[in-house]
Order: sequence, then structure tokens, then C-alpha cells
Amino acid sequence: MFSLLACQGDSSTNGDNSGGDGGNGSTPPVEERPEFVMGADLSYVNQILDHGGAYRDSGAVENPYKIFSDYGADVARFRLWHNPEWTATVYEGENNPMYSDLSDVTEAIRESKKNGMAVTLDFHYSDTWADPSQQNVPEAWRDITSLDALNDAVYDYTRETLEHLNSEGLMPEYVQIGNEINCGLMYSDAPQDFPALNVCDGDNWSNAGEVINSGMQAVRDVASGSDVDTKIILHIAQPENVKWWFDNMTTTGNVTNFDIIGFSYYTPWSDVPLNQISDHVSDFRNAFNKEVMIVEAAYPWTMDYVDDYNNQFGENALVDGYPATKEGQRDFMINLTKEIMNGGGTGLMYWEPAWITSNMKDKWGTGSSWENNTLFDFEGNVHMGIEYMDYDYESD
Repeated sequence: MFSLLACQGDSSTNGDNSGGDGGNGSTPPVEERPEFVMGADLSYVNQILDHGGAYRDSGAVENPYKIFSDYGADVARFRLWHNPEWTATVYEGENNPMYSDLSDVTEAIRESKKNGMAVTLDFHYSDTWADPSQQNVPEAWRDITSLDALNDAVYDYTRETLEHLNSEGLMPEYVQIGNEINCGLMYSDAPQDFPALNVCDGDNWSNAGEVINSGMQAVRDVASGSDVDTKIILHIAQPENVKWWFDNMTTTGNVTNFDIIGFSYYTPWSDVPLNQISDHVSDFRNAFNKEVMIVEAAYPWTMDYVDDYNNQFGENALVDGYPATKEGQRDFMINLTKEIMNGGGTGLMYWEPAWITSNMKDKWGTGSSWENNTLFDFEGNVHMGIEYMDYDYESD
């Protein structure tokens, strides 16, 4: 997720970010994954804490990782960029930390596991956002001209990243190879001689499949020496694109060694009604014999705003029967969860439910363009929208 232009889809934490053992001490083991997982993408949390944001439960400042764990989150999801120097240079002064780099993600994973959550690590294979509107080549790889060399680079980077995390006792329970890779990876600004990976522009399924297989093999190789049985997710934006993509990638692309079909479901950008999600999930399970999860979703609790950063979700995000209220958000997410469960799916992850307004900056603004989709109010208090996570689904 995230493109304001085409929305389809060393770190220090100065806030109250304590919880469990500090420093590099031992991390308690995460409990065995439940049958259906509730996830939350918390990629911005460290940056928000560093830049004036605070999270509260009933008015009291609290560790946000603990809040999510307490309210039913089983999995914390984090994006990883290759070398995101821009996340430091958007701030004035020198010696600013980068965010969504390996250092930042390592500390976020540590906090998540201290608070009892499993982890999804989302490799973007880019220095910035990768989504259906852009899949930019990492600057360090732009001189690559052969597919073999690119496969080696992807394998080595993926393996070294996971070996680092495994050595820290932080091996992710889930790994995504790419983010919303509808048209492939590393193609939108690729040099002329860079290997062709755009599956929407030419017959490049085989090339893209080799790169994906290289990343997956690195996951399998590290996991074989880990105590964590890591599952691999492949992630497509919007359910209407899933069948086409996996039909081609599992045949022409020869990509089969994954565990989970993941997709984004955002109401402004999908033509699939809420009450048809279960049918799609069931179809994907039956067609490919894989687990199915929604790995990105969100819904607004208000149409108001509290900063000058324009919100991405407006009236076009609303579904009949689900007003932009805290109760409407909760009810939408409860019924979305039921749809996934009824289709035999195994999880739902909310995208950036903690992206509250603060002095945090990105390329487009200061604050949050997602503040009306969070599970926190404008004062940073967790609100009733989060109740869908620990709702008693078995009693319905």
C-alpha cells in the first residue's frame, strides 16, 4: 500500500516504547500461530514515536505494540526498504535515522515479539514504496544487466537479512516476497539493460518468476536452520487481480513454493462487494491449494481531519450500511473478517492502523494521510474500531 499519486495499494525510538526486556536480551518465544490470525501493519510506529506522536489507552500513554497485542493482534507486519536514505533527508539537520531500513525493522520486530506477536516481514525490493503504481529498482542494483546477477542479488540480500534477524532471535513467522506485485517487481524506472520483469508489458512471467523463486529459496534456506517455521506470502492488490496473476505465475512463471496467497482489499479501488469476498477467498483456495489472507485492508472511522496532510480515503471509500464512524468501522471490519473466515481464509492484516498525526514526515506531507482510517482517535486514544480483533466470531 501507499501511493499518493496512484493509490491502488540506525533507528531510535524516543517515545514510550518499553515493553519486556530492553536492549539485546533474550526474546520470549511467540505463541504458536492461531488458526486465524489478526494482523496490523505497524511500519510507521517507531517514526511516529520519534517525532512527537503518543499512543494512549483510556487516556494513559502506553506502548503501542502492547496496545495491539492486548486488543487481539497476533501478527505485526513491517515493510523493509533496501536503502531508504530519503526517510532521513526529509528532516532538517544531520544524523537523522532512516526508517523501514533493516535497523528500524529489527527494533520493531523485537518490540513486537516482546509483546507476544508474531511478525510478517514485507520485502519491497526497492528503496521506496512498491505498489501497483511503482516498483522502483534499488539504487544499488541499477547497474545489473543479467537475470542471473539479479537473481543472485535478490537471494543474497534476502538471505543476509533473514540470517541477521534469525541470529537475533527475531526470525519472522511470515515473509512477503514483494509488495502488491501485480505487474511484477523492479520495472517502473528500470534502466534499458536491466532484466525485464514487467508481466503486464510483454511476456516476462518467466523472468519475474525466477526473481521471486530466488527470494523464496533464500527464505527456505534460512528457515531450515531456524526454530521458526516461516511461511511465504505472495501479495497482489485487489481480489479481482488475484486469479489472473496466480494462474500465470504458477504456470509460465513456475512459482509454486509459496504458502499463502495474500491480497489487498481497499473499497475505493476494488469492484468486489464486501459480501462477495468469501466467494473469492474460497475460489482462490480451491484453485491453488494454498492458504489465503487479506494482508492489507482499512476502513474510515471519520471524514474529518486534524492536520494539513490530505487524507487518502474520502466518501468513495464508504460502503452502504457502514458509516464513517467508530462503530461503522468496527462493523465493517467484523463483517470483512467473517467473509474471510467463511471462505476458509486464515488471516486479516490492517494496514497502518497506528498512522496517527504527528510531526512525522514523508515525501508528500507532515502528519498523516491515513488519520481517518486508524484505530485511534485524534488524541491518540485507541477506540472501539479495534474491537473487531477480539470479537467472538465463534458465537455468531
